[in-house]
Amino acid sequence: MNDTQHSAPPQSLEGAVVAVAGAAGPAGRATLLRLAEAGATVIGADADVERLAEAVDAARYAHGGATVIGETIDLLDLHATQDWAARVQKDFGRIDGLVHLVGGWRGGKDLTDAALQDWDLLEKLLIRTVQNTSLAFRPALERSDRGRYLLISAAGASRPTAGNAAYAAAKAAAEAWTLALGDAFRKAGGDEGPRAAAAILVVKALVHDAMRAERPNAKFAGFTDVTDLAQAIVETWGRPTREVNGNRLWLTEKP
Repeated sequence: MNDTQHSAPPQSLEGAVVAVAGAAGPAGRATLLRLAEAGATVIGADADVERLAEAVDAARYAHGGATVIGETIDLLDLHATQDWAARVQKDFGRIDGLVHLVGGWRGGKDLTDAALQDWDLLEKLLIRTVQNTSLAFRPALERSDRGRYLLISAAGASRPTAGNAAYAAAKAAAEAWTLALGDAFRKAGGDEGPRAAAAILVVKALVHDAMRAERPNAKFAGFTDVTDLAQAIVETWGRPTREVNGNRLWLTEKP
């Protein structure tokens, strides 16, 4: 059984405020929908203005009355990311989660000098954005009574291949940074335990309806549907913070 597969009642996030970084892609869209369904106020950020607007509108339409907001943020800019966190805190009085969905992939058939070019891009997308969002949102998450910082990662980080060196290394670094954030939460909580949790949800890869439509004969073995990922994200709020913090939550088989 995977770590997040358990029989639990639908998780309510009424009153919670959750930010989603990288909200415009398929996983972001599914996450906005599920968070809104659970009753959270959701603030999504992405660099793609049009796709973000579509994702926000879809979540609002599906759940009438839900507060779902989109902001165009340069997450490679620490000050811009800190300003974003400050605005969310000012506008809503609290922040209970940051879901980090910023992605990107580059790779090839072997370990060549092209991997260094891949690294130049992936270091920014997969590591620097994690550093910036964690630094910007940490204070508010520690003030919450149910703060969550959730990174989505790939099983390949634990078993890199020659053609996937830059991607796997970047993911592994992002995981290490997130686990370090979890240690900071643990230390801040002292004997009472952490008030917030930093955790990694690990997938083999993600799949969504458009991918299935494009490749109707593909099996996508071991892939996690974006709706299942969104459900697993919401369920972390239903688990004890001490249990979630500093852990990898596997949604696929461990390599």
